[in-house]
Order: sequence, then structure tokens, then C-alpha cells
Amino acid sequence: MELLQLQYFRTVARLEHMTKASQELRIAQPALSKTISRLEEDIGVPLFDRQAGRIRLNSYGKAFLTKAEEALRLLEEGKREVADLAGLERGSIRLVTATLERMTGPITEFISAHPEVNFQISQAPIEQMSEFLTSGEADLGFTPLPLDQAGYAYKAVLNEELYLAVPSAHPLAGRRQVSLKEAAAEPFIGYREDFVFQQINDSFFEQAGAAPRYICRVDEPPAILSLVRAGVGVALSGCKKGDKEIPGVTLVPVSDQACRRQYYLVWSEQRYLSAAACEFRDHVAAYFAE
Repeated sequence: MELLQLQYFRTVARLEHMTKASQELRIAQPALSKTISRLEEDIGVPLFDRQAGRIRLNSYGKAFLTKAEEALRLLEEGKREVADLAGLERGSIRLVTATLERMTGPITEFISAHPEVNFQISQAPIEQMSEFLTSGEADLGFTPLPLDQAGYAYKAVLNEELYLAVPSAHPLAGRRQVSLKEAAAEPFIGYREDFVFQQINDSFFEQAGAAPRYICRVDEPPAILSLVRAGVGVALSGCKKGDKEIPGVTLVPVSDQACRRQYYLVWSEQRYLSAAACEFRDHVAAYFAE
């Protein structure tokens, strides 16, 4: 049994289509079919049901796929760990985040100090982060909530004050601070109701005994500030490090003490974390601590 056979089998099992698998793997279909057939001969049972030119993973294949994926994962982690020990790891960091807004600064600074490091960045909702971390698609996740599941570790890296973002010509723009109850009287711009950022904001208003009227909901933080600048409404917004000057927008401090948002870096305790990923984790904490 060869490593290449396992890698090819995993792709065919995922797609259940020889032509598509051969295209993705960039090999000829007859060569791929022959490799899978040799693997089945080595194991002693067929891994796929073949009917009318179609293939489907059978019960043997499903059982073998679980072990094959685990073996490939362990081999990849072993390769990275040995490279770390030998000093050959040039650095590859796989990051999954709900939003890139807060991470551009620490990533840019880290790359400047470590130009040999490369990043692979994925954006995904918090509900999907555990899948990225468990499968090894990501080393670290950046999230406003820790993953409340066994098998994950997390480190608080940013405790962010929230402001009321208003158009620069708005009557509240000249205020030293404003309460959430007072702010709730204004037309609000927020995130979609199923977004974790919106759920966090809703909890702040609930604690304050207020219920703002949302006239517009969006997916991304930059869209919120663009709408505020245009005079559509006001919004709760964090502030990137050292960037309180936003053209056309004034950030008014919120007097409610609970109005803060915590961010975390999370990782799987079951997977090897490379030296580069560990160093980046510490760098992010130090970056926001300054």
C-alpha cells in the first residue's frame, strides 16, 4: 500500500466520480482507475460499488476512508513536526476567521518580521470553525467567542471597546459619550440576525433594557461604516488599533461598561501546532496588548 494510493482514494471517495477526481488530481483517468483497483486488491475487498459507469463508496470503503484520512493526517503532522525539529520549517500558517478586519494589522507586522512565512486564510462563520480546525484546514481560528467544545484550547487576545458610530454631522457626534438607551432611539444599522456579532450586540442592548430599530442589516463590518458615512443610520462598531479617525464617521464612546467585545485565538488540542503557528499566536496577543 502506497501513500499516493491513499491520497487518490480520498479524492475519489469524496467526489464519487472518476472523471472529476482525475481532473482534480491532474492524472489520466485510466491511471487513476488502475491505482484504485490495486488498492482494492491489496485490501482484499472492493471499496466502491460500480453500476452503469457510476461509483459509490460502499460500507467497506466508508470504514477504510475513516482510517485513511486519519493516517494521512498523522503523516502530515509528523512531517511538520520533524521539519520544526530540524529547523527546516519555513513557516506555513493556516488561519480561519469570521472577519479579517482585526487581523490585517498583526498579519502584516508578522510577515514583515518573518518574510519566509506564508499564510493561508479562510473566512467562515464561527459555527464552521471547528470543522476547519479538526480537519487540519486551519491551525488557528480568530473568533469573538471561544469554541465551547471539548478538544479545543483558546487564548484571549483582544478586549475591544465598542463605540457608537455616527455620521460626522450627526447631533451625537459632538458628545463625549452616549448610553445604549439613548442610542437606541436612533435608526440602527446592524448585522444579519444569525450573525454572532449581532447576537453579541443584542445582548448589550438587552442588558441596557433597550431595543433599537434596525433599518438595514449587512454581512461585513466595512459595509456598516459605509452606510453610517452615507447618513443611513448609526451602528455599534469596534475600532482597529490606532485607527479612530474614520473619514465622515465619528466614534462616540458608549457609557455602558459592559459594551466590550472579546476576541480569541482557538486551536485543536488534538492536532500538532507548528512552531510558526505558535509564534504567530503569541505575536497576536502581544500586538493587541500594546
